[in-house]
Amino acid sequence: METQFRYVTPVPPHAATGRVAQVYAQLADDFGMARMAVFLTLSPAPDVLAATWAMLRESLLAGKASRTGKEVVALGVSLANRCPFCVAAHTTLLHATGDHRLAETVAAGGTPDDPEHAAMLAWATSRRGGAQIGPEHIGTALAFHFVNRMASALLTENLLPANLQKSRLVRSVGGRVMARTVRRRLLSGASLPLVADLPAGPEPAWGAGTSVGAAYAALRAAGIAGGELLGDAARAAVADTVAAWDGEHPPMGGAWLDAPLAEVPAGERAGARLALLAALAPYRVTDADVAAWRGSRPDEDLVRLCAYGAASAMERMETFITASALTGDGS
Repeated sequence: METQFRYVTPVPPHAATGRVAQVYAQLADDFGMARMAVFLTLSPAPDVLAATWAMLRESLLAGKASRTGKEVVALGVSLANRCPFCVAAHTTLLHATGDHRLAETVAAGGTPDDPEHAAMLAWATSRRGGAQIGPEHIGTALAFHFVNRMASALLTENLLPANLQKSRLVRSVGGRVMARTVRRRLLSGASLPLVADLPAGPEPAWGAGTSVGAAYAALRAAGIAGGELLGDAARAAVADTVAAWDGEHPPMGGAWLDAPLAEVPAGERAGARLALLAALAPYRVTDADVAAWRGSRPDEDLVRLCAYGAASAMERMETFITASALTGDGS
């Protein structure tokens, strides 16, 4: 049977309990879908699931800024990160905002007619600062630097069976079906109780005092905690490599991994390699990469290790995209 899930068996909604059930319920209410593959694949690690949902909800779904503009950011980041699953999803969600021409223009690599949308797209795809943006836009971009990596590593590219998402008609119809939910204005902060008891560091300066900033602090902490699955040498190799990363895609092939892994003990290399792939080239994660590290480890560990790589890259991207951004109220 065809499935979107590469390596993880999700917790099904009917069997979910505790934090997972609470996230699923809010997903159904606020996103209009009880089953979303990206969140289902995170469900073996409830804290990662809840923090990811909080980050996406508080940045993309809630707040004052235009949903259309934030969907342009989400789609632009997904295009830059080469995540076909998320590109298809957010093309459909742009259709749901009512701007069908904009959705297909961006998905096809074109430039929006509206100057503000064009500036948002240029900022999102450039991986650098330079636009007049607010916390909701920064949060949306960072949310998808995380989500894209998790989707690319753990899901197939098929948003719909038989790749039906490649049809413009299907995307348009899907958008119309979701239009009422997407065009609702949600109150900020409703997801924060789901992560209130989780560890979190300081809120970022760009989002201090906002629900987006609180959600980002929770996601960063939940993701980076996955580094505990690695030995000290492997964790240091990942941290040092990501800290030196220029934000661009690594060269084709695997030679770029040779230097970072050279000083890592042989028994730790598979984990370091998988975390680095999740951080810098998640679309290149293979069955062999997962099998070499995983052994008998549970789904939860795989989600957490990939989240460590994804969160490390998200933190690094934060330094780039906020470097020259002028933050405002996001409206």
